[in-house]
Amino acid sequence: MSSISTGPVDRLSALLERFRVHAHLFHAGPLCGVTHFDAQEGRGFLHVLRKGEMVVTHRPRSGAPRKIKVTEPTLLLYPRPLEHQFHHAPTEGSDFVCATVDFEGGARHPVVMALPAVVVLPLRALDGIEQTLTLLFAETERVRCGQRLLADKLFEVLLLQLLRWLLDHPGHGGMTEGLLQGLAHPKLARALTAMHESPGAAWALEPMAQAAGMSRSAFAAEFKSHLGVTPAEYLLQWRIALAQSMLLAGSPIKLASEKLGYASAASFSRAFAQSVGLSPRAWLQGRRA
Repeated sequence: MSSISTGPVDRLSALLERFRVHAHLFHAGPLCGVTHFDAQEGRGFLHVLRKGEMVVTHRPRSGAPRKIKVTEPTLLLYPRPLEHQFHHAPTEGSDFVCATVDFEGGARHPVVMALPAVVVLPLRALDGIEQTLTLLFAETERVRCGQRLLADKLFEVLLLQLLRWLLDHPGHGGMTEGLLQGLAHPKLARALTAMHESPGAAWALEPMAQAAGMSRSAFAAEFKSHLGVTPAEYLLQWRIALAQSMLLAGSPIKLASEKLGYASAASFSRAFAQSVGLSPRAWLQGRRA
């Protein structure tokens, strides 16, 4: 393995380059009364309440709080499909910009798996997003050439800034364990980023711990505490998520196994079945069907 780096680590680029996110503006302006947002497979929502107050409701046992009262400008992120409703008195005229968020890989997207059902944060707490919001609101206030395209990109920038903020404030956002908690850990982040950047390397506990600058025992304990899985389990999840994307894109099983560090297509198929419960071919046939 290469020598341990002590400089800043880009914890998100390798992750989001392999599993991209696409946002699409669908509403700008006031919402009155009750507004219903359906759950659609593979789709989340990013809402920004610019002014006004409202109550947000979710169905029982949805994984989100039954009711949330919002009394100030607030950002709400739904990373997974989740039905929700906004309730506001017609006289208050809450002002919104809203986008759908499509995560490549759907529920398999590592960020989707790492986040709670809903993230609710007041805008005043989110340092560094002011300029993005100013541009976003300006683009939604009047029609100009390329408005929708630019607004979509600004929503994607806003989402990236939100993820960056969550990494810098791991105690917020409702996360107790998972990938973002691991990436928020200064030492674990080095090992995770190295695995994200080079999934086909010969990873074992020793080189992982070396990348983190920790002993094997300390690394294994911290990793399990922050991510909720062992290093080997996480590496398997990461490789299989990448493999699924490669297979859906048309890559042969042999090529996927080689790029992801497996000695043979047979060993890759065994690892895939261990994780997914189906062989790569059976899983791919089911997806296509």
